[in-house]
Amino acid sequence: MLEFDTTSESLATIKVIGVGGGGNNAVNRMIDHGVQGVEFISVNTDAQALKLAKSETKLQIGTKLTRGLGAGAVPEIGKKAAEESREQIEEALKGSDMVFVTAGMGGGTGTGAAPVIAQIAKEMGALTVGVVTRPFGFEGPKRTKQASNGAEAMKEAVDTLIIIPNDRLLQIVDKTHRC
Repeated sequence: MLEFDTTSESLATIKVIGVGGGGNNAVNRMIDHGVQGVEFISVNTDAQALKLAKSETKLQIGTKLTRGLGAGAVPEIGKKAAEESREQIEEALKGSDMVFVTAGMGGGTGTGAAPVIAQIAKEMGALTVGVVTRPFGFEGPKRTKQASNGAEAMKEAVDTLIIIPNDRLLQIVDKTHRC
């Protein structure tokens, strides 16, 4: 179990913000595995998907733009949704010393909104780390291209970026199940 030291007098405030379906799933898994010492935030344009989030803080972005119906795998909608909800995002990130922004690249909300959210965190003075996944090869060239563009935008918005290829995760899972 991953646990951050919470015994120090002057604790750093660490927030993990999951953006879009992939990011929300990652946050849910961390909560299920008992990660402690961080504040979890789930962000989505899709109101129904956000109901499944296990984090205490849930932020529906782009309510005027998407009316809670998601970004339809269009990153530009995800980006505009985050820009529309900038004040809410700033409020959620207030007081952060370090922010992890996690998202799946290739869809709409994660790809479009995560770089905007990361940029806001960085502008607010937080050390900002992006942890994103690249789509499976079988998801097709359009999603792969969108993911590449999203990863480039993330690179410019964060202090450090970790990219996890989903295909690589499959290889690891396959190896562990053959043993």
